[in-house]
Amino acid sequence: MTDGSLVQRSTQAVRDHIRGKGLRVGDALPGEGHFADLLGVSRAVMREAFGALAALRVIDVANGRRARVGAIDGAVIATSLDHAVDTAQVSIIEIWDVRRTMEARTAELAAWNRSDEEAALIVALAEAIAEAGDDRDRVVAADIALHEAIARASHNPLFLQVIRSFAPMMQRVVPAAWRTRTTADDRADVIARHRALARAIADRDPRAAREAMDRHFDRTIDDMFRLDQAR
Repeated sequence: MTDGSLVQRSTQAVRDHIRGKGLRVGDALPGEGHFADLLGVSRAVMREAFGALAALRVIDVANGRRARVGAIDGAVIATSLDHAVDTAQVSIIEIWDVRRTMEARTAELAAWNRSDEEAALIVALAEAIAEAGDDRDRVVAADIALHEAIARASHNPLFLQVIRSFAPMMQRVVPAAWRTRTTADDRADVIARHRALARAIADRDPRAAREAMDRHFDRTIDDMFRLDQAR
């Protein structure tokens, strides 16, 4: 058996242990030595297996303490999406089309499920985009935070992590999209769309929230097409 297949078998054994024992996020795992003895592999193989699982956030490994069950993390999805874009497997416009479908649903769910505190934050973040003016760093930060706040208010943790995975690409795309909005009316329109979205969620109006998110993505995807044509 090759080292690669040994590592693969070892990583699966750790995952089977987590599942079989019904472990939850933060629960401690046996050490590398325990699994090495159990599986009849070297500690080097188990070290590599633990490293692979840590990279996928299946386990959390920190110096000086035992490995623990990891929490779901959108950063893993983000790395895969970045790789897919960089290697021309998918385009950013295609990813934004997927975002549109997902975020229409998160907006709808947020309108149903949001708490008063979540609604206030969503409205405040929409206003923060308006107040940022020409400061693109502030615009991007507020925009990312707004979409994540809406996903969080959906009360579906998977939506939150998937929406978080888009943040690195938003940091690239949003500033470029704002450069296409050359007039005051263009920027006012985008700000109005964010405000309408936030208000629909605050008003507990799922249909209006979905429609507002759709209109927001209509404008954003149009801006991205203009960017592609300008290159």
